[in-house]
Amino acid sequence: MSISTESSKKLSHFYFLRDKIEQEIARNISSLGEKTKLRDACEYALTNGGKRFRPLIVYLISEALGHDLNVSEAALSVEFFHTASLIVDDLPCMDNDDERREKPSVHKVYGETIALLSSYALITAAFGKIQRNAEQMISAGAPFAALGDRIAMLALETASRCSGILGATGGQFYDKFPPMFTLENLRQVIYKKTVTLFEVSFVFGWLFGGGDLSKLTHVRKTAYHFGMAFQIADDLLDIEQDDKMEREINIARFVGKDRAYALFEEEMRLFDRCLIDLRLDTPSFQKMQQMLRNYVK
Repeated sequence: MSISTESSKKLSHFYFLRDKIEQEIARNISSLGEKTKLRDACEYALTNGGKRFRPLIVYLISEALGHDLNVSEAALSVEFFHTASLIVDDLPCMDNDDERREKPSVHKVYGETIALLSSYALITAAFGKIQRNAEQMISAGAPFAALGDRIAMLALETASRCSGILGATGGQFYDKFPPMFTLENLRQVIYKKTVTLFEVSFVFGWLFGGGDLSKLTHVRKTAYHFGMAFQIADDLLDIEQDDKMEREINIARFVGKDRAYALFEEEMRLFDRCLIDLRLDTPSFQKMQQMLRNYVK
C-alpha cells in the first residue's frame, strides 16, 4: 500500500467517526425533551459545527483498546459538557462574543436567559449520559459487568471535578480575573480551562472502552500533554486577534511565538510518548496529531 493510500485510509476513518458523532448528536436531540425554544437553543449550539476532537478521542481510545464496547453515550456526554461551556464563554458577562464558528452565538439568537438555561440543560443531560453508558457496560457481560458501578463512580468523579471550580469553571474565573502572570500560573489556567475537558475525554474513552483502571493516572497525564499542546496551538493561531483585544490569557503573547512553538512541540513529544506507553498510538491518533501540527504551521 502506498503512503498516499495509507494516509487516505486514515483520513477516511477519521471522518467516518466525525460523521458518526454528528449522527448521534442529531439522534439525541429528542432526548432533551419536547420541542421548545429552550430545546431549540440546545440543538442550535450542538449542531453549530466544530472539530469534535473531544468525542472523537473517546471513540479512538475505545477502538484502540479493542473490546468493542459502545461508548457513544460517553462521547456525547463530553460534547455536551464542552458545548455548555462555549455557550457560557460567549455570554456578555464573560467573553461577550457575538459569533461562534462564524455563526451568531446562542445568546444573540435566543437571548441571554435561554442561553444560560441551555447550558444548564446540556450539563445535566451530560451527567445522565454517563449513567446510561455505565448501564450499557453492565449489560455487556463479563468481565465488564462487575466493574460497571466502579466505572460509573470514577466517571462521575472525573466529570464533576473537571467541570467544576477545580476545572473548567475555575478556569473561566481565572480567565476573567487573571492571577499574577508567570508561566506556571498560565499553565494552571490552561489546565483548568482547557485540559480538564480533554481529561474527561481521555478518561471516558479509557473507562467505557474497558481499559485497565490501574493506569488511569497515566491516562490523565496523556490528556494533560494533549490539552496543553491543543491550547498552545490555539494561542498561536489567535495571537494577532488577542493582541488587538489585549487578551492576557494567551501563552504565546506571554513567552513569544518561538518559545510557544517550542513548548507546543515538547508537549506533542510527551503526548506521543504517552500514547506509545498506553498502546494507543493508532493510525487515527497519528492523524489527529498531524492535524494539530498543521494548525500551527
